[in-house]
Amino acid sequence: MNILAIKSSGDHTSISVIFNEEINTFSISHERKERPDWNLFLSNIGHKKTFNLKDIDLFAFANSQHSYTATRTVASYIKGIAVALNKPLIVINDKEGVFEADQVAKEAKENFVASRSDHKKFDPNLANPTYDETNFKKLDE
Repeated sequence: MNILAIKSSGDHTSISVIFNEEINTFSISHERKERPDWNLFLSNIGHKKTFNLKDIDLFAFANSQHSYTATRTVASYIKGIAVALNKPLIVINDKEGVFEADQVAKEAKENFVASRSDHKKFDPNLANPTYDETNFKKLDE
């Protein structure tokens, strides 16, 4: 099973692929407002050299409670790919913010196998970030 997973905490983003049972991961620290260059991330894990996105069986992203914007950005990106390729997408909860993308990929594989590879349970259209708590600031305070 080939899996692509992404995790971002706002100032650190990682991507991992499990392809033919080998794991390749790339991560980088960056400014919180800096948006990832997905082509850079993908090329650093072997995209178009050792695999193509259509070769991926399962996509996953970390639902991090520590960065609302980074999680939404990652979710939007990988959800678009999963929908376009008609592949399952798994959301892995990372409440403590300690996972890297390789851990997200491994947990996604475990969850998918435990579900007996039921694609319906992992419909990308239903894979959305969730937040335990949202703190809003009033503009005039």
